[in-house]
Amino acid sequence: MKVLANDGISKSGIKALEKGGFEVITTKVAQEQVANYINTHDVKVILVRSATKVRKDIIDACPGLKIIGRGGVGMDNIDVAYAREKGLHVINTPASSSESVAELVFAHLFTGVRFLHDANRNMPLEGDTNFDGLKKAYANGIELRGKTLGIIGFGRIGQAVAKMALGLGMKVIAADKYVNEAVIRVDFYNGQFINVEIVTESLEDVIKHSDFITLHVPAQDGYVIDKEEFQLMKDNVGIVNCARGGVINEVALIEALDEGKVLFAGLDVFEKEPTPEIQILMHPKISLTPHIGAATEEAQDRIGTELAEQIISLLKNN
Repeated sequence: MKVLANDGISKSGIKALEKGGFEVITTKVAQEQVANYINTHDVKVILVRSATKVRKDIIDACPGLKIIGRGGVGMDNIDVAYAREKGLHVINTPASSSESVAELVFAHLFTGVRFLHDANRNMPLEGDTNFDGLKKAYANGIELRGKTLGIIGFGRIGQAVAKMALGLGMKVIAADKYVNEAVIRVDFYNGQFINVEIVTESLEDVIKHSDFITLHVPAQDGYVIDKEEFQLMKDNVGIVNCARGGVINEVALIEALDEGKVLFAGLDVFEKEPTPEIQILMHPKISLTPHIGAATEEAQDRIGTELAEQIISLLKNN
């Protein structure tokens, strides 16, 4: 049976699938050619990340397709309900990339509190002529320890962020419509651990009381953070979005940065991907990455092998 991994798959994932008797195709097929390719090559499984979309047209055009797999968490590029209605299995790997995304959140937080995003732009230009000036410009750093981190969306990734925050000595507060409380187990390298119980609060309270805010919510209609929410925040708040573009109003974000309400933002996702607004890309108070939350070797290995296990279980054991 053939598996088309249209947005790539790790070597460990290929190995596991081949061992299970599948042929893995890693040819990158253009979006408009996907349905034709699936039918021509009798593909039973299509695996995607965020680039390829599997909508109703492909589902209708490919009666031989049995599984649609998403390497990662969000499945907004797949018509999930329609596919399941048509008898297809739709699978994803919600746990595989949690640690990688959480580490990127802290990469942005550390970058923001020590101005690394701006220093890395200006040091190559002025480091040899204005060293003391730059030293003065970046002299007002902030420590994360002892500060309050507000986590909006307290699922697997939000809880992975909480573990790291607790390890750093931060206070963690969280808001989630569906999670009332969670016990966060913080593991240390020598086998010791601590359990910390966190009871979620209202979104408004989290926004009001946080020194830093990070979002871990799925794509949705309307903004989670808009002009009104920025007004509720503490002055000099830092905000990070490694979740989905469109959950923060970017126009309101730029206003809040320009007014000094928000100290810095860290963005891995954007309202207009893959062509983010130039005002966002050029803003000196924004730390930027190109949607790479899950893009670590370890996460991709876990994603590949987890997808392989699910596919083998669904198709070989039935």
